[in-house]
Amino acid sequence: MRVRDIGLKIGVFDTGVSNSIVDVKGVMVGHCTIIEGEGKLIPGKGPIRTGVTVIFPHEDRNVFKSKVVASSFIINGFGKPIGLAQLNELGQLETPIALTNTLNVGIVADAIIEYMLNLNPDIGVSTGTVNPVVLECNDGFLNDIRGRHVKHEHVFKAIENASSNPVVEGNVGAGTGMSCFEFKGGIGSASRVLPSDIGRYVVGVLVLSNFGRREDLTIAGIPVGLKLKDYGGRGGDGSGSIVIIVATDAPLTARQLHRLAKRATHGIARTGGYSSHGSGDFVVAFSTANRIPHYEESPIREIQVLSEGYMSYLFKATVEAVEEAILNSMFMAETMVGRDNNVRYALPIDLVADLLEKHGILKG
Repeated sequence: MRVRDIGLKIGVFDTGVSNSIVDVKGVMVGHCTIIEGEGKLIPGKGPIRTGVTVIFPHEDRNVFKSKVVASSFIINGFGKPIGLAQLNELGQLETPIALTNTLNVGIVADAIIEYMLNLNPDIGVSTGTVNPVVLECNDGFLNDIRGRHVKHEHVFKAIENASSNPVVEGNVGAGTGMSCFEFKGGIGSASRVLPSDIGRYVVGVLVLSNFGRREDLTIAGIPVGLKLKDYGGRGGDGSGSIVIIVATDAPLTARQLHRLAKRATHGIARTGGYSSHGSGDFVVAFSTANRIPHYEESPIREIQVLSEGYMSYLFKATVEAVEEAILNSMFMAETMVGRDNNVRYALPIDLVADLLEKHGILKG
């Protein structure tokens, strides 16, 4: 059940057909989920509650040969991503984006490199190297994170699974072992479509949610977490992290995408997040317009760019989509028992709906 299934509408803009990041034409998402074992933690062995998620910016899987304009923004840098330095320097994304757990970043990056090398025999021979982009959250409350159980074959499976079908959310892929506001979190997605007089541009968001203290949870402006603070399954200090991927078909420059990425901060805040000391909060934004060929035929490249005066519409759309994606990650997640029998309960949607109904928030 997603947020809108209980009659809760976030924001004012229309959603895309699937209300997910794949509403941006060409974007594809794939997951590989690993769930094995139960009971006491045996470091390096299990139980395993983890996975990997990949996001392709377009249906041509060779992103190295057909790059897209991109940028990133670090809200709070308590994290271990790979690839953001070059991405920001050049304003280009040249591999699929991968999401996983903190200690698996290196292995996943190696798998992405291997995948790109197989597609491009010229890398490292007649042309330069490749810049994998991998981001992470810590799923160690439920997962044997020391085991680094995501291997190359899991990354390749997620790549194989990538499609433009509606995004599977909750306990899936990189979101398998994640927590949000001390409930079960994980993968969530949402989209917004701008009005026709502004070009019907689409903003799509995918989040990996793994942050927040129970009492801070806010839904549609209502502090529901205060009413749920004694609900079971608490644990951890709420530091956590969140990774946010923002896609759009609007023709934006890297500088404009950096501005767009910053606005994701407001979507987090609307759910009650505040980027605590130990929170690794990272945003990557890319545009599917104006692709960049690796081998350019001319020293001059002519592109269309959205006028700055229209950026505010995209900013608002991003805030709305981030807020809803975070909530969808919780609404779609299911109760999970992990290492040492640690439990993350699913958000009690019936209780949440009752609280929102009392405030007149829900629509029939």
